[in-house]
Amino acid sequence: MRIVMAGASGFLGTRLTDRLRQSGHDVTRLVRRPAQRADEATWDPAQGRLDPAVLAGADAVINLSGANVGDHRWTERYKRVLRASRINTTDTVARTLKQLSEAERPRTLLQSSAVGWYGDTGEQAVTEETPAGSTFLADLCRVWEAAARPAEDAGVRLVLMRTAPTIEASGSLLKPLLLPFKLGAGAKIGGGRQWMAWIALADWLNATEFLLEREDVAGPVNLVAPNPVRNIDFTKALARELRRPALLAVPGPVLDVVLGELAGEAQRSQRVLPAVLTSAGFAWAYPTITAALAAALRPEQATVS
Repeated sequence: MRIVMAGASGFLGTRLTDRLRQSGHDVTRLVRRPAQRADEATWDPAQGRLDPAVLAGADAVINLSGANVGDHRWTERYKRVLRASRINTTDTVARTLKQLSEAERPRTLLQSSAVGWYGDTGEQAVTEETPAGSTFLADLCRVWEAAARPAEDAGVRLVLMRTAPTIEASGSLLKPLLLPFKLGAGAKIGGGRQWMAWIALADWLNATEFLLEREDVAGPVNLVAPNPVRNIDFTKALARELRRPALLAVPGPVLDVVLGELAGEAQRSQRVLPAVLTSAGFAWAYPTITAALAAALRPEQATVS
């Protein structure tokens, strides 16, 4: 396929670009500076500028753009950054797709979203049919996904990839945890009973390729492992993998001081299930947290389970 990708320089984007090229696809990366290579094209999402010719004739567009939710405290200013980095990019892609003629228009838009859509689900298991929650992240995901609808209105197959934190040693969920856990300071969050949605990086990459090829799948898709885990069990599994104790707990009030409003997200329960992927016949390489952690931290010894 010929694929145009926004957000290709991020943690997931760089790895997906490599995977797609290894699979024989032609990937054009959207960049915000002057293009320097044949596989780059310049755009300016802050101003809503994207030359329709860049997308014309492509088979698919993948939009992974968005500032990192956990990089900063959630000041009102950073909340605006989080919102603009998602809405402006998505709106620009969707509107540009809508401008193209049917003959030129890509068939598919894989649009990034997040399991933050569901808010705090408590003990309830939720699927793609569950409505949005009432948290800041849930509202952010709601308007983020809505910004992609013009592409769907134009006849593009729109897949809303509600991604969970990924398990991989060099980024996402694990990277900030490895040092404290290796020092024996690993800790559960609050009471530790809250559910965590997650997905191994390899499975996220596999699922994204799967969604590119499965033209019968559209709408929201939870990119999560089929076995969500409680925070206390995740903590024990990571400590066991690193052969270190994890006897501590970080109380909620301490998180409030350190993280501010973001602390609430760290303590929310998200028991999210991948109903669409399961129904479509997707096979996870690492469906359990034990297998995913082994693959991330000891890849030479990891086994599929």
